[in-house]
Amino acid sequence: MTAKYVPPAPDDLATTLTAFESFLYDTTLPTLIHNALCLYQFEAIHPFLDGNGRTGRLLITLLLIERKLLPSPILYLSAFFEATRADYYRHLYSVSAHGEWEDWLCYFLQGIASQSEDVLSRTERIRSLIKEWQEQVIKKSSKNTTLIIERLATNPFLTILQTAETMGIAFTTAQRAIGKLESLGILTEKTTNKKDRIYCATKILAILQEPTKITDSFL
Repeated sequence: MTAKYVPPAPDDLATTLTAFESFLYDTTLPTLIHNALCLYQFEAIHPFLDGNGRTGRLLITLLLIERKLLPSPILYLSAFFEATRADYYRHLYSVSAHGEWEDWLCYFLQGIASQSEDVLSRTERIRSLIKEWQEQVIKKSSKNTTLIIERLATNPFLTILQTAETMGIAFTTAQRAIGKLESLGILTEKTTNKKDRIYCATKILAILQEPTKITDSFL
């Protein structure tokens, strides 16, 4: 059986990876075009026995952060590529076999656009939840409770000890504030341990765990 695509031989890895590393620092191309080319190049080199796709997509996110297009790794490109897996590999192979760069670039940019819309939608819904909760407690609770709610936007999980340490407040103060949020249904305890219990803003977690929806315009 003949493989559809054969990556460079192991003896050539040093040369190909050196060239790839050099290209990573290229700033002459538009950033997203450069990212698309980097992802293809890494997939084509295929330096590992497993995990090349995941590594390559992580590398793209890090490049976007390095180029100041993302403040943090909030763009989950793997969701788009996994949802359109057949198209992903078809476009990669078409570049290798037929030099169809334009189709690959369009597909990659569609993934960026799709995931950007997805992130924006989730962010707006989380922001609305945070605002709703803050308005709910602002007249009934301490300032610490409102600040804890604000922190849930970056991480829906917390513990009393962690909250006390990061906010610079007493353990009992954090305990009371978290207890208030639990009584309002904003937080839910996820452990039965008496020590360092873990709480979660389950409505935020549900938004984060929603499967990615790919619209017809991105297929």
